[in-house]
Amino acid sequence: MTGLSDVVRRVLGRLPRPLDPVRSIKAKLSGALGLAGGVGLLIFWWSLDWVRVDIGWFGVAVALGLITLQVMAHGATVPLREMTVAAKAMARGDYTRRVRATSRDEVGELATAFNQMAGDLAAADQRRRELIANVSHELRTPITALRGLLENIVDGVSPAEPETMRVALSQTERLGRLVAELLDLSRLDAGVVPMTMTSIDARDFLDDVVKEARVTAEGAGHDVRFEVSTPEIRFAADRERLCQVFANLLDNAARHSPRRGTVTVRAERHDDHIRIMVIDEGDGIPPAERETVFERFTRGERAKDGGTGLGLAIARWVVQLHHGTIAVVDPSHPPSTTSPAPDAPPGGLSGPGGVRAGSGCHIHVTLPLEAA
Repeated sequence: MTGLSDVVRRVLGRLPRPLDPVRSIKAKLSGALGLAGGVGLLIFWWSLDWVRVDIGWFGVAVALGLITLQVMAHGATVPLREMTVAAKAMARGDYTRRVRATSRDEVGELATAFNQMAGDLAAADQRRRELIANVSHELRTPITALRGLLENIVDGVSPAEPETMRVALSQTERLGRLVAELLDLSRLDAGVVPMTMTSIDARDFLDDVVKEARVTAEGAGHDVRFEVSTPEIRFAADRERLCQVFANLLDNAARHSPRRGTVTVRAERHDDHIRIMVIDEGDGIPPAERETVFERFTRGERAKDGGTGLGLAIARWVVQLHHGTIAVVDPSHPPSTTSPAPDAPPGGLSGPGGVRAGSGCHIHVTLPLEAA
């Protein structure tokens, strides 16, 4: 059946297209229908043995037929003309034009698809404008701080003391972090994300990322304590990219935890997936912001420092590449009834399932387990 349809399509593609020079689709429809009607009329007239026809009435019939064709073709071609005007406006950057799609035929479907495309392009253009504005703002802040520090050192206002240079280094690191995150997003958008899936032991993996997070927190002056609780679970993932996810989550948790607070990392097995929870003792994220924090350049009310607003967006992309999910959950809602790991460190866990109920920010990452 497919071969027959291909043959028919090739035959139809080779047929002549005599109406291509005509610039109006209404004229094309009128000409095609008029020609078809004329051929039918001639055959009917021939079947009546060429009965004599009054020329006057014949002219009236032709005129009425042409008027009817014009009226009927008008409704079919208006959406096409509107799409032409709207497409030219979109080429100039105006994405507000829409086409009235009332017919149920192919032209109506085309008009509906055109409106959807116009809406998608408008949203993409808005995101592009916001991206440029946000990137400009994020780059301007550390650059301005660096410029002020260096000008003071050059002018002799401030000596090049370790504390001053430490501030300059912090701003440089912020710039580097923003550029790296933008490059990551560029690769994700382009679909150039090579994945090297390996078998990972959850306990060893979380111990490693927590050790790195502890060093990072101490270097940044965050006085927090890290606790890890996980049974022996194996899952398949790209270790390097997953380290990037949890490094970002733990860095956020350390920055938003109070002095001498505790950041808890807990893993549990649920059927065919593993759930890893990162919990801090900060102010938490308001329910209205728990979905938007994973969008680009969204930092929310918790952002009090130089965060770029890209880290959680990248984390969500990486988790989705692993066919998993990431979400901010209600701290008062226990994540599960699974008992703690037998070798979990004592102290610090008091809520159901080992979670401090009603405190801080709770982020759950769910990943599929290693295939048997």
